[in-house]
Amino acid sequence: MAAPLLLLPGLICDARIWEAQLAVFADEAPVVADYGEAASLPAMAEAALALAPPTFALVGHSMGARIALEVFRLAPERVERLALLDTGVHMPGPGEAEKRRALRDLGRREGMTALVDAWLPPMVHPDRRGDPALMGPLRQMCVEAGVEAYARQIEALIARPDPRPLLPTIACPTLVATGRQDEWSPPEQHEAIADAIPDAELIIFEHCGHMAPAEAPEAVNAALREWVDR
Repeated sequence: MAAPLLLLPGLICDARIWEAQLAVFADEAPVVADYGEAASLPAMAEAALALAPPTFALVGHSMGARIALEVFRLAPERVERLALLDTGVHMPGPGEAEKRRALRDLGRREGMTALVDAWLPPMVHPDRRGDPALMGPLRQMCVEAGVEAYARQIEALIARPDPRPLLPTIACPTLVATGRQDEWSPPEQHEAIADAIPDAELIIFEHCGHMAPAEAPEAVNAALREWVDR
């Protein structure tokens, strides 16, 4: 029997980012992590572990994939397999903290809608930015997260631990995947991650940006199905 799925959403996302996966993988008893008021990636990992079954197949998207690596660091014996989607393992570069905090300040001045309207469109494929069926639900989800959740999560990301020494120690079946047009976490970034994890599989979702679980649900579900059954 397949291990239960533990799904970790990214920055200002919740279970809605996994809607297409929750429908298809219902038999795997999926659990979506809620980070609550956790203010660091390790604390978010602890919150996820508190909700998780004894062992599980772990899927993280964006910030959630960084949290997945912290889950693996804390409890590698509980992780039967690992999937890292649209993410990175690099430490903050020049200007990252300033750009994230500028969006926070915009949200505090003008409201969460202004923050999301500046942040979200570059996260999806250029051809999809005017698609209300995609953008409407994503926008609502992110707006409902609120400015202070964004502020708390970006500070966690700015202070993130370095996961790179962990990658060569990952021995479970691992999937690394991203959208071809992911401007935030491009394919070459994922090639390097896959190269660092023994026997990791790399998949690129075509015509897809950063929000792969929502933008390319069929491709993501197919990749996850093969990974679950591997």
